[in-house]
Amino acid sequence: MDVIELERWKPSQDDPRKLEYAGQPTALQVFEELKDWLESMGYLPDEYFLMGDEWNNGREIPKGADIFCTVDYGESEGVYLDVYLKWHQDGKPITKSFITGKTLGENGNDLDRMFLTASTITKAFHGNHATHSRYMKIGGVEDDTGGRVVHLSQQEEKVIINALVEQRERQAESMSQTEQLLRRMAGSITAYMDTVGHRPLHMSDYDKAVLAIRDGELDTFQDLYPWLLDPHADSLLVEAAGRPGSVGRSITHFLLTDVERFPEAVYCAACKRAVDINDPQKTASLLANAADCVENLSPSFHGEMASYAYADHRHIAKEIIKQCSDEQIATAPPYLLEQFAMDRDYRTMSMLVEKGISGGPDASRTLHMLTYGGHDSWMAENLLQKRMWVDVNNYRALHACVENGAVAVAKLLPDGGMDFEQYRLRYPNGGSEETIRALEEHWNELQAQEQEQGNAPEIGGMTLG
Repeated sequence: MDVIELERWKPSQDDPRKLEYAGQPTALQVFEELKDWLESMGYLPDEYFLMGDEWNNGREIPKGADIFCTVDYGESEGVYLDVYLKWHQDGKPITKSFITGKTLGENGNDLDRMFLTASTITKAFHGNHATHSRYMKIGGVEDDTGGRVVHLSQQEEKVIINALVEQRERQAESMSQTEQLLRRMAGSITAYMDTVGHRPLHMSDYDKAVLAIRDGELDTFQDLYPWLLDPHADSLLVEAAGRPGSVGRSITHFLLTDVERFPEAVYCAACKRAVDINDPQKTASLLANAADCVENLSPSFHGEMASYAYADHRHIAKEIIKQCSDEQIATAPPYLLEQFAMDRDYRTMSMLVEKGISGGPDASRTLHMLTYGGHDSWMAENLLQKRMWVDVNNYRALHACVENGAVAVAKLLPDGGMDFEQYRLRYPNGGSEETIRALEEHWNELQAQEQEQGNAPEIGGMTLG
């Protein structure tokens, strides 16, 4: 596996043989890539592995930062792993907690295992600079308390690796755990061939390509994938989209470049995988290429992806919305607006309205959330004034405003063409007397204005009044 980068570098345009600085990755991107690697190795702490809240919201890794780990027993229970970032700012050293992990168990074996996790993290960022002793856990990944950490000689490693490879080939149900053990002992599954020498890898080229994606073996994938595009391009794209880090982005780029078309369902799955691993860069690239890569792409595709991202990665949802055209937002699912109304996110709601999103049949829920309690009624009022996105026949929307006593907001709906008399026929008992009286007065004023305009004399085809 390539090391996880704390700085981004790219080939220089002036001299491709040289690299030039290309900015900092976000903390979330680094965390997701590390978490994915630990999980694939079977080293993810079994209680939790969490990034500190202060590193959320797109915060980048500080330039020049390095990483280190500490492991110790907890004060009351468990074994804790703390991952820190250290850097210099204004000539002063700064150390901040980045990630915390914890085990369920708290005996000596659990402590040893957490130290192996810390070692794996260090190697993930600094590489394997020497031929270290390999370790494996006998007895399975799930039950940490009954295991043993055993040192194996190189000859013993070959015996175990051969047995694991044969198990992987014959017992599909044990494949995941077997892959973890192979990665621990040989660095990656594709790299095991260098360990065992002449013994061939008894698996298809497609299996090798999938494992190369999961292991982060870019060179191996490049050698294999040109011969696998037909018929495996679809599944390879989804697999690559779910692979964090620069390797996953590179492989995804290869596939988008070399494959002319993907089914919309496949492309949708790939976009969701990119969102799930919290990779805004890959998500943006996939969406930017969607129209070219999917024939007859659904007009609502980009809006649906923004709605999907909202659940767990709202910063990605907001970035998608920023990049969407007016046409893409106009055809987005109406509940996208409702989702941001739950957060009272006026800036994003305003962007959606300005780009032409429709309130749809459920606009009543959006108006109810914004007018309930009266504190955020100004949001609903401003949004309605920006652009009318409520159907004139959606009397439930008016009823939501009436029930919440939001008179100023409710008046804007008849202003936009909603018939207040029809509303009263459908909801004769809705609202307080004060609210209904205010709306009746406003409705009578509107009717009087229409009557005056209708009676105005016409001169030269113009209506005066």
